[in-house]
This record gives sequence, structure tokens and C-alpha cells, in this order.
Amino acid sequence: MKSILLIGLGRFGKHIAMHLNQLHHQVMAVDHTEERVEAALPFVTNAQIGDSTNFDFMESLGIRNFDVCIVAIGNNFQSSLETTSLLKELGAKLVVSRAARDVQAKFLLRNGADEIVYPEKQLAKWTAIRYSADHILDYMELDPEHAMFEIPVPGGWDGQTIGQIDIRKKFNINIMGIKKMGKLELSVSPDIMLRAGETMLVLGRNKDLQKCFRI
Repeated sequence: MKSILLIGLGRFGKHIAMHLNQLHHQVMAVDHTEERVEAALPFVTNAQIGDSTNFDFMESLGIRNFDVCIVAIGNNFQSSLETTSLLKELGAKLVVSRAARDVQAKFLLRNGADEIVYPEKQLAKWTAIRYSADHILDYMELDPEHAMFEIPVPGGWDGQTIGQIDIRKKFNINIMGIKKMGKLELSVSPDIMLRAGETMLVLGRNKDLQKCFRI
């Protein structure tokens, strides 16, 4: 369990709060709007109304005590930049800031952000890849060259074992899990038989995945 400071409770920030709550983390939420703070109360440990660009207010939160500080401000880049800088000045261990464009990311990184998230950009890429191919059910980019896909077992593989297909040797791709009837099995061995209707989690280089599964 981690102690997390979440600044900005718009739609993106509220969804972060909800998921952190499901993961049982301790979350302190901050926003300058009372309505947003009240809406987030069911999902956070504590919440305060305040100006995240105000030194005295931020200092009162005890920034050094948080494992992660997330700046989820989306509609005011100046405020996001000032907040990010102030967090680092007050001794934040890890600052993760939201950006909409590459130029914003550059300024945020120069002014204290340790990592950047691009909600719109990342979702747009996921949507494009997910829905431009008929047989991709889910997708996660690990780095610019590697990814993990959830795809149906190809018809030609039905009734064969993972060892018989030997996908690792032929395509340099690893099968990380098999989903049967909605249940994910991560204990994968060469003698597991694949069946049509099941789905697989496959991991590898993008070009190998595209070649093997004609993505």
C-alpha cells in the first residue's frame, strides 16, 4: 500500500482516485473546486480544497510523506507546471504529471516531473490499434519496440500444444497467459493444449507480433 497525493480531480483525476481506491492505496486528493472534492470523497482517504500553486498550502500537506505525487490537472497548463515545480521544491519523492502535448512534457520534465502521462495520446493509440484489426482484443505498449496483445487462438492452432507450435523459436514471441471462459491462466507450460475460442496474452517485439499474427 502506498501513500499518494493526487492533485486535480477532473474526469481523469477522479478515475485515478477510483482505481487507487480499488487497489487499497491511501490517497490524499486536492482540488480548488469544492464540488469536485466532494465528488471524490467516497474514493479517497482524505481530501482538501486548496490552491496547489500556493507554497504555504502545499507545505502544510507534508509533501515528503507521500510515495507518489500525481498532477492530474488538465485544463490549466500554467497551474500544472507551477504545481509540478513546487512539489519537487518541497521534496516530493516521485512526481508524475499529465501532459497533452510533447512540448508540455518537455517543460514539465525540466521543472520537476519525474515521469509524464499522456491520457489522450495513449488512449488514442490504444483505440487505433485495438479497432484497426479484427482479432486484437486488448493491447499494451511496453516500450516503443515491444508490446503485449490479447488475441484469439488462431484456427490453425486448435488442438495443438504450445510446445508443438513452438512460437518462441519460430517468431521470438512468448505466450504469457491463456484465457478460458473469461478466466486467465498464467501458469503456461509447453504441454498446454490450445483451443479455438480461447484467447492468449502474447509478448514480443512489434514487428514479430505483426508478422506472426498478421496485425
